[in-house]
Amino acid sequence: MGAHERQQREKLILETAIKLFIEKGYHATRMDEVSKNSKISKGLTYFYYKNKEDLYMAVTKKAFDELKDVFREIIKVKGRNGLEMLTELAANYVNFVKKNKMYNEAILNFMGIMQLYNDEKEIQKIDPLILESVHFSKLLEIHHDCAKLGIQMVSLGIKDGSIRPELQPEVTFYTVWTMLIGFERLMGPVGFEGKDIKIQLDNLRPGFIKLMQDMLKGTIQAQRPQAVQASLF
Repeated sequence: MGAHERQQREKLILETAIKLFIEKGYHATRMDEVSKNSKISKGLTYFYYKNKEDLYMAVTKKAFDELKDVFREIIKVKGRNGLEMLTELAANYVNFVKKNKMYNEAILNFMGIMQLYNDEKEIQKIDPLILESVHFSKLLEIHHDCAKLGIQMVSLGIKDGSIRPELQPEVTFYTVWTMLIGFERLMGPVGFEGKDIKIQLDNLRPGFIKLMQDMLKGTIQAQRPQAVQASLF
């Protein structure tokens, strides 16, 4: 079996798993179903992916790769300032999540795993099969790639004057990302018709974008960065 054929089979198993995870959910999907639907023997399926946990980590890595492409497409376009890039990122991120709900859940699940992984007292709560996954090891190497591109956008905005000069790029981007995750999570509750809260989804998105822009621009004209780091709020 050649390298190309192996890659194609590995890709087919992964694509089949993604389809089943979308249709049935992770917990309801069995490796036997992945093997059957991909028309690849159980032996070969387990050769490429040791278990379902390993397979899900592979799916999670693909999710991060797809999200990274969203960031790349924005930052590679010349002629825009940092704030414009972050504004487009906010819109494209929400669209990505809307179109790829399973990917988003995989990314958020990994973030939850990392909370445990970074705590020596909590790491034991992680499924050992996840820790043994080669794809989990790959995720540890690449999961900051999206943030690195986002931090570049903030740094560019500080440099070109579209973003407040006293802000710290890393803290600023992670705050924006936190807001985007929260925005997406709250779209369901906001979209549910209620009598107590007078807000609609049509008003939430533009209001969110304007608030983010105002937060990043500040209320005064940009000045040279000062030694003291300022809060976003």
